[in-house]
Amino acid sequence: MGSVVVVRKGRFSCPSHSSGGNTILEICSVFLVFLPFFLLLFSKKTMALSTSLNYTRYKQVSTLRLARIQRHLDKINKPPLFTIQSPDGDIIDCIHKRKQPALDHPLLKMHKIQRVPPEMPKVMKTVKTDGFSGETNNSTADSFDERLMRGADWQMWHREGQRCPKGTIPVRRSTTPDVLRAKSLYDFGKKQRATGMAPFASRINSVDAPDIVSGNGHEHAIAYTTASDEVYGAKATINVWDPSIETVNEFSLSQIWVLSGSFDGSDLNSIEAGWQVSPELYGDTRPRLFTYWTSDAYQATGCYNLLCSGFVQTNSRIAIGAAISPVSSMGGDQFDITILIWKDPKLGNWWMRFGDNTLVGYWPNELFTHLADRATMVEWGGEIVNSGTHDEHTTTQMGSGQFAEDGFGKASYFRNLEIVDSDNSLSTAQDISVLAENSNCYNIVSSRNGEWGTHFYYGGPGRNPNCQ
Repeated sequence: MGSVVVVRKGRFSCPSHSSGGNTILEICSVFLVFLPFFLLLFSKKTMALSTSLNYTRYKQVSTLRLARIQRHLDKINKPPLFTIQSPDGDIIDCIHKRKQPALDHPLLKMHKIQRVPPEMPKVMKTVKTDGFSGETNNSTADSFDERLMRGADWQMWHREGQRCPKGTIPVRRSTTPDVLRAKSLYDFGKKQRATGMAPFASRINSVDAPDIVSGNGHEHAIAYTTASDEVYGAKATINVWDPSIETVNEFSLSQIWVLSGSFDGSDLNSIEAGWQVSPELYGDTRPRLFTYWTSDAYQATGCYNLLCSGFVQTNSRIAIGAAISPVSSMGGDQFDITILIWKDPKLGNWWMRFGDNTLVGYWPNELFTHLADRATMVEWGGEIVNSGTHDEHTTTQMGSGQFAEDGFGKASYFRNLEIVDSDNSLSTAQDISVLAENSNCYNIVSSRNGEWGTHFYYGGPGRNPNCQ
């Protein structure tokens, strides 16, 4: 019948006769001789491939736990009006904006989605180059906002030309493997607060505590405001890379923090946005746009993206948690994203703007205690988790994986750092300090010039001869 190899009950055998005569039988016999070798080679390659891509630690899962997970997924995965299959494997659900997860929050039961456009911050030109050193970057970086305005794709789910209809928002669908990668269902989509660790402030002997999520393996290279003036927002343009991650439970991110409250208690309020690589959260190592919030120092409130109620999305073209593409390359093209977070003076909600024109959504004022009034500190920079596997420092990279001194095209950067003041005016961040807990692993160098304003390079490779 023209067939050469017959499969019976999982075994390979040659046919007893064939219209092709002895030639086919000889070929078949040779094939069977080498078959074990081919199968061994194939299995090794397949195993290696699956090991590199399979970030879910499959284990025995009880039906009770699976049922609890499914109930949670039914809560956060709202019924879609339209679904888009992304080339990277993500499923993007187009949810009616009035059915989005945000409105399930107990404090938002009576919340009306803000229809009135927020009052945009006014721009003030305050850059002075006298007394500051810094390179002028003749090389150019491609802004994703410019690509968005040109109609170019910058999130992978756009690649097939599909968009969510007007009146809906795109939401990355969560799956059972996503939850199983987390430490527990309770921990799914949340940052882990360090317990039993001294606040970062005491370690640097300063009242200006840059971050409380220190210890527990978290390491940073950040710039932060030191003035005690009231802050109503922050902005920066962030270079996008795809740093390598050593283990599934580690991550690397680059973000803005807008903070208020005490760093040594349980009342810290934080609003955060940027890009991150997190195999545990997403199941891959692609850089993704993300948001985060908490009103109790990362204890019980808040989450990443739309994985819990809180953040109200208004944009139908940007999927929070979706992959960013393309990314920067060493010595090649550089890509960056511009993020602005600010408090709308009209209604008090904290808005997020992407680029210069695209409103993404907002964190309702009702979610917060201290941030209901204003922020007291802003941070910009990178964070990684060092799990300390095998009693060695992780090789998880921060930024591009290169140290700050390598400069443009090699080291990752934040440029045009700005803050929003009480008059809703944007101005260059003037008084900032920089800090890296372990500069042999990851470091930061700040500067200022006329083109990039206040800016810095940061990052590093993690484990190296000077970082063990």
